[in-house]
Amino acid sequence: MAGRAPAASARDRLVDQTFAMGWALTRHTPEPLAEQLMERAADRVWARHTAGVKQLERNLGRAVPGLRTEQGRDLSRQAMRSYFRYWHEALRLPSWSESRIVDTVVTANEAPLRTGFDQGRGAIIALPHMANWDLAGGWACLTGMPVSTVAERLQPATLYERFVRYREALGMEVIALTGSGNPLTRLRDSVRSGRLVCLLADRDLTRSGVEVELLGEGAMMAGGAAALARLTGAPLVAMTLSYRGPLLRLHFSDVIPTVSGRSGVVVMTQQIADWFSEGIRESPVDWHMMQPLFTADLTPAADPSARGPRR
Repeated sequence: MAGRAPAASARDRLVDQTFAMGWALTRHTPEPLAEQLMERAADRVWARHTAGVKQLERNLGRAVPGLRTEQGRDLSRQAMRSYFRYWHEALRLPSWSESRIVDTVVTANEAPLRTGFDQGRGAIIALPHMANWDLAGGWACLTGMPVSTVAERLQPATLYERFVRYREALGMEVIALTGSGNPLTRLRDSVRSGRLVCLLADRDLTRSGVEVELLGEGAMMAGGAAALARLTGAPLVAMTLSYRGPLLRLHFSDVIPTVSGRSGVVVMTQQIADWFSEGIRESPVDWHMMQPLFTADLTPAADPSARGPRR
């Protein structure tokens, strides 16, 4: 029948069922035991040295150059544990109290963001795939800055819908990257209604990103945050995230000045990349980038199977 969505494959159904069981089981497992189980799962995935783990190691090599092989492997192991900590927290977040979400987050240089947001024009944050951005989004919503964000359409569709409901339960507005018109238009409306737009910016998903220098090497990054700031006039800040024991630390840049002209988006995105580079070098273990983003890895000769699970 015309217009009917394709039926989910057996693999898609398995993926969706696995996440559903993970959400259910993790919430009802004592937290210390769940932490141990997730750490063991991280070690098993790391030991398999999959394409995603190999790409993670290549990316981390830019953050900490000069590592010997065994040092690089140990760093990637700790990074996988940090990544699985994200999943452990994500699976349990819906059961956390509002006070626990707020009290788990600490910030540095929050004032420029708050001052800009309180002017009533909304605000924009560009952030990398570090630590737990879902927790950061929940914190923002609970502290007076309702969040709007973009989500890549996962397969199967039921899994995507599950993640949308999860993030909406934390107070976020979720806008689809594809399939629902131009997301930039909806994000513009969100900013103008006084919301905080948070955009993961360390990887280009649209193939229309800009090339900048990240960690001293050419990389393709999304230019949407800079473009949205120019379109709306809303203040733009970059943010990095890292774990500090049981806490999540958010480190904000000063407001990034708007730059006009054809090269303005590139100039602004480079300032975002500079902030990301500083934060990633400070806490490389919390950078969960298992996809290629450096120009050298995006050539036809690069391994096309170097993909990791998305979030």
